[in-house]
Amino acid sequence: MGDHHNVNLPPGFRFYPTDEELVVHFLHRKAALLPCHPDVIPDLDLFPYDPWELHGKALGEGNRWYFYSRKIEARVTDNGYWKPLGRDEPVVSAATSDIVGMKKYFVFHVGEVGAATGAAKTNWIMHEFRLCDGASSSTAAARSSKRRGRPKRDYSKWVLCRVYERDEEKEEEDGAELSCLDEVFLTLDDLEEISLPNRIQ
Repeated sequence: MGDHHNVNLPPGFRFYPTDEELVVHFLHRKAALLPCHPDVIPDLDLFPYDPWELHGKALGEGNRWYFYSRKIEARVTDNGYWKPLGRDEPVVSAATSDIVGMKKYFVFHVGEVGAATGAAKTNWIMHEFRLCDGASSSTAAARSSKRRGRPKRDYSKWVLCRVYERDEEKEEEDGAELSCLDEVFLTLDDLEEISLPNRIQ
């Protein structure tokens, strides 16, 4: 696609999909090898790149970047790593209340994983979306590959990532709201830090 940070949309239209739209209309179609119109989200191997290097490589809209990536365990770059926060959150269909995918939160830290001096937490946040039923997706991908005469590829391992840098001042000006989970995850490095008051007997 070339320059991914410029989306060819009419004036007034912006790319701000909901979590459900990212999973249902983009990630499910990617996993099933179906065409997506418009085809604006690129494939990108995230982990060689620090988040501030995504401009011009991922699809950018405002201060958010979108891309497909392969699902891997170690999310480490040359200058830091993505640290997972808490448990996965289900992505629920508004129409049927079915779980259509899962969303995981990450925050970028500058420094080495497990370094004695510790790494510096940044304002870079990543939402990683994955399908919750990999079997049906890979079956659909296999059928599609056979119809097209292409070798079988396992597309159930794809994830869709949304990366942004949190700007508290701008959020206050724009009136942007974060979900309750976003607020919890951004204030804690680890859910183990949550302490609940003792119940009064």
